[in-house]
Amino acid sequence: MVKYTIYVWGDNMILNVQMLIKRNVLYVRLDGELDQHTVEDLRIRVTELIDKYQIKHLVLNFYKLNFMDSSGVGFIIGRCNRLKREKGKVILCSLNENIKRLIHLSGLHKICMIGKNEEEVNEYLGVA
Repeated sequence: MVKYTIYVWGDNMILNVQMLIKRNVLYVRLDGELDQHTVEDLRIRVTELIDKYQIKHLVLNFYKLNFMDSSGVGFIIGRCNRLKREKGKVILCSLNENIKRLIHLSGLHKICMIGKNEEEVNEYLGVA
C-alpha cells in the first residue's frame, strides 16, 4: 500500500488530494475544488502513478469535493481513455448532489462506473 497526500493551490482555490494504492487500484480522495486552476497538477501526478505502479483501475472519491467544472470532466475523460487501453476502469463514488448532476449532464455516467462509496467499490473490485 502506497499513500500520498498532495495539496494543489490555484488562484485562492485549494484542492487537497489523498492517494492510496492497493494492488493495481489507485484511490484518489478529493477535497476542495477541481477546476482549471487545480486540475493540471492532479493530472500530472495521477498519470505518473498510473505508469509507475501499472494501475488498472482508478477510484475517484468525491465525498469532500465542493466544486468541479469542465476541466474536471476533461480530466476524468482523459483517465477513462488511458485506462481503457489497459482494460481498466474509472470508478466514481461518494457523489454529492451537485457533482452527481454534473456527472449525468456531461455523460460521464455512461463511460464510468458509479459506486455508492469506497466500500461498495472495494467489493466490486475484490480489494480488501
